[in-house]
Amino acid sequence: MPVIQVSLIRGYSGELKQRLCARLTEAVRRSIDVDPEGVTVMLHEVEPDGYMRAGRPRTPAGATSEALGTAPEAIVREFLQAMEARDLARARGLLDDDFRMTFPGSGEMTRLEELVAWASHRYRDVRKRIAGVDTFDEGGRATVVCHGELEGEWPEGTPFSGVRFIDRFELRHGRILRQQVWNDLALAGR
Repeated sequence: MPVIQVSLIRGYSGELKQRLCARLTEAVRRSIDVDPEGVTVMLHEVEPDGYMRAGRPRTPAGATSEALGTAPEAIVREFLQAMEARDLARARGLLDDDFRMTFPGSGEMTRLEELVAWASHRYRDVRKRIAGVDTFDEGGRATVVCHGELEGEWPEGTPFSGVRFIDRFELRHGRILRQQVWNDLALAGR
């Protein structure tokens, strides 16, 4: 079974080290057909005065935005919750300056107010019941894809539910750059 050994400068929090071990275990599991129970991860810590790179002493790097509780998935979920509540100010605070979004039949929009106006003729309200989320994070960029079912009310008040959706978000440095939406609302009879 795989054994992974990592050397770190002493000074990282216990929570961050546990997250690192879990992520390394998951990386092995995704690469090799192995039971996670068989993956061993060991962290070896080195005192800061016993570590140099490029001939210079180093200190532990800061925690990533994810380690600080702003994982790309958390940002997307916060955005979706704010949009459901029509708290546009809170949602807008999570957007990149170059934000763009597209919905089925909408064309590209850049402002949340455009979306609200566009959607007002399609449904009275809508809620997303997320069944799954996949996140791909690389440096300052991340992609979050979530899928599930929509439920809500048509403009005249008739309820609907069970409408499939997929949302794809691109994030840049912890802010939402792009949202692309696919759903079956057009097939739901309206």
